Amino acid sequence: MKLSSLTLAAAAATLICLGPHGGRAQSAGAAPPAPPATRLVPRLPDGHPDLNGTWDNGSGIDFIQPQTSADGSVCIAGCQGAQAGAVPPPPSSAAPRQAAAASNMPHYRPEFLSRVKDLDKRQVETDPVLRCKNPGLPRIGPPDKIVQQSNQVVFLYDDVSGAFWRIIPIDGRQHRTDVDPSYLGDSIGHWEGDTLVVDANQFNDDSWLTDNGAFHTADLRVTEKLHRVGDIIEYQAVAEDPKVLAEPWKPKMRILKLTHNELVEPASCVDQDLKHLVDDSHHANPR
Repeated sequence: MKLSSLTLAAAAATLICLGPHGGRAQSAGAAPPAPPATRLVPRLPDGHPDLNGTWDNGSGIDFIQPQTSADGSVCIAGCQGAQAGAVPPPPSSAAPRQAAAASNMPHYRPEFLSRVKDLDKRQVETDPVLRCKNPGLPRIGPPDKIVQQSNQVVFLYDDVSGAFWRIIPIDGRQHRTDVDPSYLGDSIGHWEGDTLVVDANQFNDDSWLTDNGAFHTADLRVTEKLHRVGDIIEYQAVAEDPKVLAEPWKPKMRILKLTHNELVEPASCVDQDLKHLVDDSHHANPR
């Protein structure tokens, strides 16, 4: 994907530095801690696993890897070896993740493949995230912080577009019918053994399932499962949208690691000229 200098001036990208999530410090002389996945799972008085905490899950926008070519044009994505004379991005582990993510794209019905291809080709102009909009589900991924009570859980997000939240009842109620469609939809949860299952519907169609033009309709339904093992949470989502998808789409599993680093108010998401994006050092995207 290449843009002329004129087009580039009008192109916008989200620039927001997320605070790093670190691990626990170990005191000098202390015995090495047990591996996170082998520690006992703490439980609340109701017997369910305790999901409270801040969780390091990674986030970002790997698909933006601008490279300036010899003629002054800029390549936005898939740039490795795209053109002789291109200025390569700084070394990072982003390229392998990007390739892996591309191989796990949703499978669309044949009549919608051309639309996905067009949105992918024009991602700089069409991607809602690059206009500071909510990424939506399942693209936003797992929460950065969970606040759990016996009757509800609250998911807090620190994403490339800003701070977002969801309040998810787990008291047996059904989906609401008096709410407008939204980016994160209407969510209800329940426990299946030690796994928290969250079902979301009532979405708008102004977000993507993932990068590269993966649009959806308002009939989208997303199921998320969170299973704590020691000091990690295994997070898996499934997106269903029979109107456009040939089959349900399951993004790769995400692993959340417990951290003592608390969330802080994120910087405002501001559309800026793409030329200001130097590299993806603050936006390692494992989606």
